[in-house]
Amino acid sequence: MSVQTEMKIGVISDTHIPYAAAELPQRVLEILSGVDAIIHAGDYQRAAVIEMLSALAPFYGVAGNMDAEEVRALVPEKTVVRLAGFSVGILHGWGSPNGLEDRISAAFADERLDVIVYGHSHNPACSRKGNTLLFNPGSPTDRRYARCNSIGILTLGEVVSGKIIEL
Repeated sequence: MSVQTEMKIGVISDTHIPYAAAELPQRVLEILSGVDAIIHAGDYQRAAVIEMLSALAPFYGVAGNMDAEEVRALVPEKTVVRLAGFSVGILHGWGSPNGLEDRISAAFADERLDVIVYGHSHNPACSRKGNTLLFNPGSPTDRRYARCNSIGILTLGEVVSGKIIEL
């Protein structure tokens, strides 16, 4: 595989604005202002979040189970994007946190992906299944199943890696 250039991608999910918080925390905006692209794995709840993130960097996102029609009109439920020569699948997720990674992987069974970004559980995770990195950034605003709020940074370059940033 030929990699065009290294990219730093800010990864965020489950923002639940304005229900979990009135707005994104300032630290999140500071971190995201320094990335090459932003991926949001769903549950924005308001289209204004998409507009705000799109103003910071090239934006890729999907709708989550809690998103209103105004959000669903702007982003698909599932997508695959090519970034820095890598294939990245994005899907929010559904159901119990138990088995979530298996369901997400199965949803992309017909794709050859380098990374799958997902959300839904609010619990940050970074693991490998075969050659695919599975990456859940957690939630910056709602700790429902997690010990802390978080976002993530994906680095696509010589290697593909994910880093969880606790807020």
